[in-house]
Amino acid sequence: MINRVNSIKFSEYTHENGGRVLLLFLLFLLAIYEFVTAGFSTFAIICILPLIVLAIYIAFRWKMSCFWMLITINYFIQMKDISIPIPLSLPNEMLQLILLAIAVIDARQNPHFERAANMMLLALMIWCGFCTLELLNDTCNLGIDAALWYNGARLMAFQILFIFLVFIIYISSPEILIKYLKIWAIFSLFSVYWTWKQQNLGFTAAENSWLQTRGRSTHLLNAGTLIRYFSTFSDAANYGCNAAASAVAFIIIAITSKIKREKIFYAIVSVAVIWGMFQSGTRTAIFCLGAGLLLYVFLSKSIKIAVPFSIAFAFFAFILIFTNIGNGNQQIRRMRSAFKKDDASANVRDLNKQAIAKYIKDAPWGIGLGMGYNVPANNKYAKLATIPPDSEYVYIWIRTGPIGITIFVITTIIMFIGACQVVLFRLKNKSLIGVGGGLCGAFVAIQLGGYANQVLMQIPNCLIFYGGLAIVYVLPYIEPEWNKYEDKRFAEQEERKRLKLEKKLASRV
Repeated sequence: MINRVNSIKFSEYTHENGGRVLLLFLLFLLAIYEFVTAGFSTFAIICILPLIVLAIYIAFRWKMSCFWMLITINYFIQMKDISIPIPLSLPNEMLQLILLAIAVIDARQNPHFERAANMMLLALMIWCGFCTLELLNDTCNLGIDAALWYNGARLMAFQILFIFLVFIIYISSPEILIKYLKIWAIFSLFSVYWTWKQQNLGFTAAENSWLQTRGRSTHLLNAGTLIRYFSTFSDAANYGCNAAASAVAFIIIAITSKIKREKIFYAIVSVAVIWGMFQSGTRTAIFCLGAGLLLYVFLSKSIKIAVPFSIAFAFFAFILIFTNIGNGNQQIRRMRSAFKKDDASANVRDLNKQAIAKYIKDAPWGIGLGMGYNVPANNKYAKLATIPPDSEYVYIWIRTGPIGITIFVITTIIMFIGACQVVLFRLKNKSLIGVGGGLCGAFVAIQLGGYANQVLMQIPNCLIFYGGLAIVYVLPYIEPEWNKYEDKRFAEQEERKRLKLEKKLASRV
């Protein structure tokens, strides 16, 4: 009798929830099959599909939560202690596509796509179009491999387009913009704390394992007495260039903000981040910081800003180049070596570029996107495929050839000039000009970093700095709201100041 009752309940349940039961059962069978045939990685991907479905539901219900999740995951997913059985770029890409799908569905209620019609979109369409044509590139005579091509194209081109669209659509109000800048600053402060923690409390097991193996030759210098700290990033070069470019934005925002608390906050963050930059031992970072700040001197159109900036920069450069101040610190000595023409590291890079130039003459379209160690050793272009590129620009040069790197440089200049035009001619509010100028300066800084190190398309830089440039194109649309919101906050600040002064005067009576 009990068995009959149980069978009736089970049949009723399967009748009511048959679709869900069948779906979960099929998913379970697929997971087991993939585990047996393809291994643990594919098995793990199948197992997390229900979580992906849940994440998509949450994203459609609370769309901004998905955006903030993207910002958070992008910043921390590369930490050594975080290990996932999928490519690190995949969560970013999935969240970007989900956000874009939400925007398409939501287009009638919130039509933000018209903001995307600008010079940055034009430049990205040209670059993405060229990278699409690279599918037909068979310079290595290995046949056309669409999977390898897409893996290279999405990291080099398509992810930038996704980032641009996401930021254009979702940075839609002054409140969201201010929240984004503060989250970026807080994450940067956490990286500074993590650098201090690595210095004073030691590395985690995962960090130490990487440092003693893959990172040993580049991060343990001077017989192990000098450590290049990498904080929450993939390596020290990635950290140093990010810190320099971030510091540019925070310094300029601190100078131009009308809100006293924000001035103090961003000033503290910028000083802390510059300290972290020095601990990375990334010599290019000095030039990144200087280039970004000098750009703002031009964009500010203000003698009051230009003169102090120029004096401070000249004084800083003079100390590094012509004096021995701070030479007792190994990190400062390493940074100072960036100005030496006979630097051994720079000489190795020059030799690599000469070797690349010799082979690339016969490959005007490059060796193809996605090509690397899959090129056989007996192939004519095996040397190009495996030689250390040392910088993002050299990496693009190898994969897309002289034609590709020329198009990349031209399109980068187009989107950058378009952003500068916005700051120079379309914005009127001084603090908003500061935000735009800071983001343009940060973009220049990371581009310079990409010229010397392979950091431009790395996590988290691509999303932060290409997304930052996309924000500049949004600023004219939110300026009217920004003026009202800033006036309200400034009035509240003045009221607090007045009440504080009254209380102080009253206490004296």
